[in-house]
Amino acid sequence: MIDSIPNSDKTELLLGIHNDLEPWDQTVAFSYAIKENIQLTEEHFEVLMFLRHINQKHGVVRDARSLTQALEVRFAAKGGLKYLYRLFPNGPVTQGCKLAGVPLPRGSSDRCFGTVQ
Repeated sequence: MIDSIPNSDKTELLLGIHNDLEPWDQTVAFSYAIKENIQLTEEHFEVLMFLRHINQKHGVVRDARSLTQALEVRFAAKGGLKYLYRLFPNGPVTQGCKLAGVPLPRGSSDRCFGTVQ
């Protein structure tokens, strides 16, 4: 039955309620990226904008696992988590949310999310 649900709806099933975000623009992302030792590209911003869209539409995601699943579904065609970890070596959830200026979901600092370095 889950296979009959479109990917966009699967993503929506994983997420919580609406909340407002702090002021953010690309300058904020670049300043965080310098501290994280990341050179932001268009690919990074595609992920950051997805994270912001999810948060603006649904609020803080219930937990890191749910957000990881949503990211994997959205970026599956580009390589899923392997692709995301190449962009954000300290984790697409932890590092991605920080650069996107969105609150970290519960469990995002769990060491089991690891890195690819």
